[in-house]
Amino acid sequence: MRGASVIQTMCMPRKPWDLHFTAEPEEVAALRRIMRLHLGTWGLHEIVDVAQLCVSELVANVITHVGLGTPTSLAVSMSGTYLRIEVHDPDTRALPTLVHAGSDSEGGRGMALVDAIADRWGVQLHGDRKVTWCELATGLSSADGHCGGARVTRAEAMLGLYGAARLPRTAAPSTLSVAVAEEAAIDVIADVLHWLRAHGCDPDEALDRAQVHYEADALGVQA
Repeated sequence: MRGASVIQTMCMPRKPWDLHFTAEPEEVAALRRIMRLHLGTWGLHEIVDVAQLCVSELVANVITHVGLGTPTSLAVSMSGTYLRIEVHDPDTRALPTLVHAGSDSEGGRGMALVDAIADRWGVQLHGDRKVTWCELATGLSSADGHCGGARVTRAEAMLGLYGAARLPRTAAPSTLSVAVAEEAAIDVIADVLHWLRAHGCDPDEALDRAQVHYEADALGVQA
């Protein structure tokens, strides 16, 4: 049970952040770049494109319906296992509307697009501002978990056991850090290589095959 509790500390913190800006068309590209950077840091590469599109449409909605030069802010956080994107503006009267514009329409499709690609969205009114928000599913098992699938889950379980073995007996499970986990990973690899050699296998060949599998998985290809 010690290993199971230790592994809970091997997580990726995703702290909320916000950014103040002026609602201008030229700001959208910068906001999209910032979103890509933060989501990459958070390990949420799979939803970067959708998140960028949501930011573009939410900001465009402020520009169109509240006005150019409006003091606005973007806030991004985790809502459980969902990514939450909020755009704050000071006009509580201009509420977003869901307009299903025709394919040949030049406008009015912003919130309809958000409605189509986000898992949920809405508007919150406060005394001094309006918050238009949307949420995107991340596929995470927990808000501070990893998007690595079964391979990462198995590795974390194993590293939890190895990391626990490296800690002093009096140390609390929460003291397992990423640095300790990295050393545990090196121990795992070294032990497996010793096991392979002890059973008459070629460690170098095994490493080469593992590298091929890793690179294929990283590219989304079945090796």
